[in-house]
Amino acid sequence: MALTAVVLSLLAAPALAGPGDKALDDVRILSADDMQGRAPGTPGSEKARAYILSRFAQIGLSPVGERFEQPFSYVKRDGSTVRGINLVARIKGGAEGGRVIVVSAHYDHLGVHDGQIYNGADDNASGVAGLLAVAEAFKQQPPKHDVILAVVDAEEGGLRGAKAFVADPPVPLASIGLNVNFDMLSKNPNNELYAAGAAPFPSLKPILVKVAMTAPVTLKLGHDTDADGKQNNWTDQSDHYAFAEQGVPWVYFGVEDHPEYHKPSDDFATVPQDFFKRSVATVVQATLALERDLDDLAKASGR
Repeated sequence: MALTAVVLSLLAAPALAGPGDKALDDVRILSADDMQGRAPGTPGSEKARAYILSRFAQIGLSPVGERFEQPFSYVKRDGSTVRGINLVARIKGGAEGGRVIVVSAHYDHLGVHDGQIYNGADDNASGVAGLLAVAEAFKQQPPKHDVILAVVDAEEGGLRGAKAFVADPPVPLASIGLNVNFDMLSKNPNNELYAAGAAPFPSLKPILVKVAMTAPVTLKLGHDTDADGKQNNWTDQSDHYAFAEQGVPWVYFGVEDHPEYHKPSDDFATVPQDFFKRSVATVVQATLALERDLDDLAKASGR
């Protein structure tokens, strides 16, 4: 199906009732069986991009250059070449020039294996929905700094999309004061969401602690040192690591692993909807606060 036709069909899809359910609707659509698990280079990935682009249009986002799509390619272990595509948008800040904040989330997942679809509702349709909610918030409450929204591909295969982004960034890398990354926002039985990054970048801590005081979920700081074992240090476990390798400060919002992690059961039916909506509200609140203090954060980290 042509991309335009896909967009039109997705826009015609029935939405859940109420403006507060937009993020849930995003997860429901992106993790549906017809997205085929959103593996890079597949028709399901193309359909997911079409939906995300339709949401960009609804929100009123603009590309950094001529197009939202930023293609890249990589070679898999079996020698085959895969073409990935990042989707990158910008919301202009009120001040000319200056620092930029990059908000990222990967839209790919594991595809289809042995006839089973790995829908990736939490991983990472939920993060994309969080990014779109942040974009809507910044359109309603214009930022001081430019906000780059990077919906990246091929995270599951080694952070390929994020690495392609930082290798050929749409703005000078030195201007990026902070990366805010969302990966798995929707499932935690203890009402907990983690913000990692304050240990390597202590200037983040007072902002995040202040957000945690009024957040609608229990926002906890951690998972950014080896204190509880390297496996519990999330520094290199999602797309923010591509920024970290280039010296860009980062904060990563996510939940701890759960029984549906990388399983076919990670679908919309297993998303606890109330927690997810509160989790999205929390990351929106936090990202707005981080953008407001971006200059001080960047100075504190030497950027």
